[in-house]
Amino acid sequence: MLYIIATPIGNLGDITFRAVDVLKDVDVILCEDTREALKLLNHFDIKKPLLSYYKDNERYRLKKAIELLLQGKDVALICDRGTPGISDPAYLLVREAYRNGIPVTPVPGPSALTAAMSVCGLPTDRTVFYGFLPRKKGKKKKILELLTEREETIIFYESVHRIKETLTFIKELFADREMTLCRELTKKFEEIKTGSVEDICEYYKDKELKGEFVIIIRGKT
Repeated sequence: MLYIIATPIGNLGDITFRAVDVLKDVDVILCEDTREALKLLNHFDIKKPLLSYYKDNERYRLKKAIELLLQGKDVALICDRGTPGISDPAYLLVREAYRNGIPVTPVPGPSALTAAMSVCGLPTDRTVFYGFLPRKKGKKKKILELLTEREETIIFYESVHRIKETLTFIKELFADREMTLCRELTKKFEEIKTGSVEDICEYYKDKELKGEFVIIIRGKT
């Protein structure tokens, strides 16, 4: 069995009982960063063989993971934080498992996406999720320009290194919209700001920012 396991996005208390039980029972754990995985596993006194599985080695590790599964091993996939497959590697492994007749099951739990959606105060019955925006300035602005035409609520992630530039584009392109910005969800310095695009962009203009961000913008009306 291949288990796709959600792990805490910050607060370790958010892990599910089932996730802990499965991690204790599997034979091998695939993880994005072994150092980050050990912080979690040591906290719950889980000792299992680890194999790194991240974007740059995904195709190489894929073969090894399938070999283990075909040998009858139970394998778990976790990412550094949240749910694998949501802006983190997973889909290639899941697809290859199905091709080889290997059962796959989710162990659901924390996700920055769903956590932010639940507190955004904007319609979430219809959404478009873009993941992380492109790093290059031109491509990023082009994507945002296309998103201005979407009627669904728009959701994407952004890193601390590019948040100021992204907020500048948002203020320019979505000036008349409502938005929510979530930072450091479930962690000590969690911050959730809701209001107009102009007010939120102005609030963060001169602040020193840390962490990763979920940005939610009301769709075109």
